[in-house]
Amino acid sequence: MKYITLGKSDLTVSRIAFGTWQLGGDWGATDTDAAVTAIRHAADQGVTFFDTAQAYGFGASEALLATALKGRAREELVIATKGGLRPVAGGVVRDASASWIVEGVDSSLRALDTDYIDLYQVHWPDSRTPFKETAETLAKLVSAGKIRHVGVSNFDTEQMDAFSATLAVETLQPPYHLLHRHIEAAVLPYTATHGIGVLIYGPLAHGLLGGGIGRGTRFASGDWRATSPDFQGSVFEHNLERIDELARYAREDVGVTVGQLAVAWTLANPAVDVAIVGTRNVAHVQESLAVADLVLDAGALARIEDIMRDVTPVVGPSPDMR
Repeated sequence: MKYITLGKSDLTVSRIAFGTWQLGGDWGATDTDAAVTAIRHAADQGVTFFDTAQAYGFGASEALLATALKGRAREELVIATKGGLRPVAGGVVRDASASWIVEGVDSSLRALDTDYIDLYQVHWPDSRTPFKETAETLAKLVSAGKIRHVGVSNFDTEQMDAFSATLAVETLQPPYHLLHRHIEAAVLPYTATHGIGVLIYGPLAHGLLGGGIGRGTRFASGDWRATSPDFQGSVFEHNLERIDELARYAREDVGVTVGQLAVAWTLANPAVDVAIVGTRNVAHVQESLAVADLVLDAGALARIEDIMRDVTPVVGPSPDMR
């Protein structure tokens, strides 16, 4: 496993982080025993960085992570969570108000069974709450020792600028994969200029680049992909054709799986510090860990660009869709 200092923070983390979005219910039912085993295996193999969120089952994912990591030296782990989404009838709403952030941090501390959170991230920008209010609240929580570092997720450059006017943004967690590259234009240059650590999520395009999704795939009830237009129709068919070609290239020319190639591609961008990979399967954990040592040269990157030249972007879900 390789390690890196996350932006201008003092957090030294594994370049592969274990993500737990898939353990909160949005991807269907969770096999708790399998999930705990996968997390423990990742930790045994050198993963020190674990990312979760209050909104992943509103405590379910965080508590499962706590169970899996119980008994390990807390100072050897970097635990990141996110807040700023509030449950309502039929879904969630963005809420980064002072009162909900304070309540969310305390809830996360209880669920994670820890005295402090290494990295607390605002999950989505909330247009109804001034960034100053959210930032001032988080600064107080840092002073109180409840959180160590503050980051944001799914923010653009203007939003990061506005937030940083009160409290410097230390990290950004954006979506980034071969079918969703919008951050390359402005966001990644901005984070590089400002020393903001970048931990990207969704490097496998929500499973599309994992090698296990095909034309006959049917998603379980409760899995958001079951109703997503990104996973059906002509767009889905076309993207699968390009992914099939990418898989052949990965297998025959690079000697890796398409999933390994996809994650390595994200880490090949010098503006990206960490790739968050989530799974409920030990075998998939092992496959992902090998990526830390996979270096793609200029020829490989050019070939990947050529294969994926005309894919249709896959954006993924947002709170407003829920």
